[in-house]
Amino acid sequence: MSKPVETDSFLGNFGRTFITAFQTVGAMTLLQLRIFRSLLAIKNFDYDESVTQLFKIGVRSLPVVIATAAFVGALMVVASGNFVRATGATTLIGWAAGTAVFSEVGPILIGLMFSGRVGANNTAELGTMVVTNQIDALRVLGINPIGYLIVPRFMAMIVMLFFLTAIGDLFALTGGAITCRAVLGIDMRIYWQGILDSNLLSEFIMGLVKAIFFGGAIAIVSCHWGLQVTGGARGVGRAVNDSVVTSAIAIFMVNFFITVLWT
Repeated sequence: MSKPVETDSFLGNFGRTFITAFQTVGAMTLLQLRIFRSLLAIKNFDYDESVTQLFKIGVRSLPVVIATAAFVGALMVVASGNFVRATGATTLIGWAAGTAVFSEVGPILIGLMFSGRVGANNTAELGTMVVTNQIDALRVLGINPIGYLIVPRFMAMIVMLFFLTAIGDLFALTGGAITCRAVLGIDMRIYWQGILDSNLLSEFIMGLVKAIFFGGAIAIVSCHWGLQVTGGARGVGRAVNDSVVTSAIAIFMVNFFITVLWT
């Protein structure tokens, strides 16, 4: 007799999860529209906060991005190394590493690292401001929280992830070159020549376009969950977890659609 109850419970939980996800997407869409509206109202834009966010998000993320990118490039070379040595097509190793780094693996992994570091921190920071009533205090003072807090973060994440991805590409290729020589014993000149001969400009541009959309998605997701915090410190922890998971899903979805549209 307990089977129908368990089935109903499963269906009920599934339905509630679907409705919650739908409501979350709607709330994020509304937040994005409010951000765009604030961007059009230049007078509501806080330039000092924007500079602060550019430094916090960009400069402090650089060591993490460099380390991630270098090992990504090394991994791409190692992964293709056995095939290259077996076939003798050593000139293809630069093409294989460059294509993977520029268009797919590089932007995705850098975006995920960016989400884990910057997105989570942004959610925690905004969530703390919510539970300590700082957001309400801004409204009482007549300051628009979207223009003062959210827009600078939104712009900073887009701009800095764009540049961090470009820098990361350089270090990824460098890490691949070092690994190519140290692990596979292939001359670095063959590796670099393979990249230059492959004409990977389109893949490079696609990776930077992905970085722009990844930055926007991470900003929207992290700001949304930060502003939705309830329940004190425990609520902040839940929001950070939801932010990281949702950002990862958003990154893979955006990556899929851009890849399909680009190719």
